[in-house]
Amino acid sequence: MELVPALARWIHLLAGITWVGLLYYFNLVQMSALKAAAADGTAAGISKHVAPRALLWFRWSAVVTWLAGAALLGAHMHDAFMLRNGYEAIGIGAWLGTIMLINVWVLIWPNQKKILGLVAADDTAKNKARRVAMLASRTNMMLSIPMLFFMANGLSHRAVLGF
Repeated sequence: MELVPALARWIHLLAGITWVGLLYYFNLVQMSALKAAAADGTAAGISKHVAPRALLWFRWSAVVTWLAGAALLGAHMHDAFMLRNGYEAIGIGAWLGTIMLINVWVLIWPNQKKILGLVAADDTAKNKARRVAMLASRTNMMLSIPMLFFMANGLSHRAVLGF
């Protein structure tokens, strides 16, 4: 086993677990917890201390996951993204992961900055930001299911992935 593909595989796996784990945490735990905490006036601890730290890990684990996946594909990245030459399954997974990465950095993070007060926004802008961030995050959660399926089924390219 070559060192670079082996390291890239483990980095991809660990960063991916972090990214998808936080994605599920945000959608299945934090969203409803923030509603309950806002109702009883205790949301400040989550929005001030937990959410910014979790979002930091979330967005950078997305980048690391994508970069490590690209490193694993190496010279076959073009074939994967063009869905050809036996890289169709892993390519679909890579496309879904790419869409998810874009959602994190273009839709979720800029809107979370407004919600958390890191960027000035009035109540109307914050409400719109909540909706956009929630929809992008829910989209990513739904995309994660086929993404994981196609990436796991794309592992038949053992030489490319360092097995």
